Amino acid sequence: MNAADFMHVAQTTKAFDDAVVSVLKAVEKKGWALFGVYDVKERLAAKGFAQQPLKIIEICSARHANGFLGKNRLSSLCMPCRINVLQENHAVKIVAMRPAMVSAFFPEIGESGSAEAEKDIKEIITGVAKS
Repeated sequence: MNAADFMHVAQTTKAFDDAVVSVLKAVEKKGWALFGVYDVKERLAAKGFAQQPLKIIEICSARHANGFLGKNRLSSLCMPCRINVLQENHAVKIVAMRPAMVSAFFPEIGESGSAEAEKDIKEIITGVAKS
């Protein structure tokens, strides 16, 4: 298994902060809830460590979460979904774990059970990267 098997990655020409704002708007437009945004660079800087920009955006679709939990409550280990915006050198990337990977750990969910969540996450990432 390689990285492409478990995550979506899209590079954008947007500035880092603009990409973060665009992800937040796209999440809202899809009807997903925002749980929180973590500024990893800032938190590590407070402890004396230097990092390039990285924000972790936690999101949730109640409908998808309810479906996963109805099949296996331990799937909560993979919740909430996260979309990361990161800068590597001068490239800004938008990255998320594929929701379909949940079915690899919890087969009763099945890929069909995660397909719609997968579609939403991929559309958010690719839509932001292209706009």
